[in-house]
Amino acid sequence: MTPNPQVGLIGLGAMGNGMAQSLRRAGHAPHVFDVRADVAQAFARDGGTACATLAELGAACQVVVSVVVNAAQTEAVLFGPGGDGHGCAGTMKPGSVFVMCSTVDPNWSMALEARLAQQGILYIDAPISGGAAKAASGQMTMITAGQPGAYAVAEPLLNAMAAKVYRLGDCAGAGSKVKIINQLLAGVHIAAAAEAMALGLREGVDPAALYEVITHSAGNSWMFENRMAHVLAADYAPLSAVDIFVKDLGLVLDMARASKFPLPLSSTAHQMFMQASTAGFAKEDDSAVIKIFPGIELPKAAP
Repeated sequence: MTPNPQVGLIGLGAMGNGMAQSLRRAGHAPHVFDVRADVAQAFARDGGTACATLAELGAACQVVVSVVVNAAQTEAVLFGPGGDGHGCAGTMKPGSVFVMCSTVDPNWSMALEARLAQQGILYIDAPISGGAAKAASGQMTMITAGQPGAYAVAEPLLNAMAAKVYRLGDCAGAGSKVKIINQLLAGVHIAAAAEAMALGLREGVDPAALYEVITHSAGNSWMFENRMAHVLAADYAPLSAVDIFVKDLGLVLDMARASKFPLPLSSTAHQMFMQASTAGFAKEDDSAVIKIFPGIELPKAAP
């Protein structure tokens, strides 16, 4: 195991910022990059280094952690916009490790591992789960797969960012498959929670009372408890946006379609998020899927 490898983190959004904080709290001094330069500079004021370019970060680090939205953004991080070569892959040294934390098509992840191997770069397929609060406290989950040599370098950094680091295989793909199945459940649970709360509102049930009862009854889920709290507070600031589940449930359905496997609940939930997105709620918190239901009056924010 490589002692205290130099680490870089790309993408200081809701999850990435917390992960970078966890690295710093564990005694690392991460190099960071974000397309919003002021965000990276603000992070570095309390320790670490804000990099002006992806190439600068790649050259400085043995381990690069990418926390961006999707496969297209990951491609841009590695190989530059449009593959122009201005990403981090061009400056990463042979034997360094790229840790990919986005939710992506498993086949794309497997192909990326092979592509990076041609440059001598090791790869860990490492989608993440748990939300922004757990990322900030170092308590999130990493669902990973990769070669033993990659873990030998990156393991102390993974453990600094996550309470649970699952190792699901010696090559990419398994981590992304399990994450997609997790997203199936997460998306369906949010959609079901919204449907239940919407029915309660339609029937004139006090929403706070409904929330109290359900969260102490067998019908509760983590997503009901977490997301319906957003609805009660009328707080649709996006911790995870509606369009994230348009994407992720789309990946769920793509994976199942390839093997002709039926997913009726996932299909319905995907349509609900699509409806919310096209109705103008794409960038709102995913709990805003409740806004597709007609004839209900949603709770208002406290004055």
